Amino acid sequence: MRIGELAERAGTTTRTLRYYEARGLLPARRDTKGHRDYDERDLKLLRQIRTLQDFGFGLEETRPFVECLRAGHPEGDSCPASLAVYRRKLDELDALIGELQSVRAQVGSQLARAERARDRLAADATVPGGPEPVCELGGQR
Repeated sequence: MRIGELAERAGTTTRTLRYYEARGLLPARRDTKGHRDYDERDLKLLRQIRTLQDFGFGLEETRPFVECLRAGHPEGDSCPASLAVYRRKLDELDALIGELQSVRAQVGSQLARAERARDRLAADATVPGGPEPVCELGGQR
């Protein structure tokens, strides 16, 4: 198949395919007229790359999966190098989850502190002679 058909079937652009070709991820076979020529194996490579990118893998992280498919394995993640990339990605995700949990805890603490301060101001406002509540925009309530 030609580059346009492959791009359409893979849900990408011809420009992306040329970029993958330049990066060595997609083979650059030519027919007798010099046109790029692709087959179902190339479509499988592209689907593997796209799936991994949808999961947050960088383009270079897809290389072991592509090489695994090119080596004749039925799945791109059955080779040791692919499994190592999965492990690194899981470690990376675990670290990000930990960071997000920490940020969430900090935001939760800030919210609780702000609500307590608001409640104290509201209680003081009900005391005769207490301060009037002030809106965040600077006006009176």
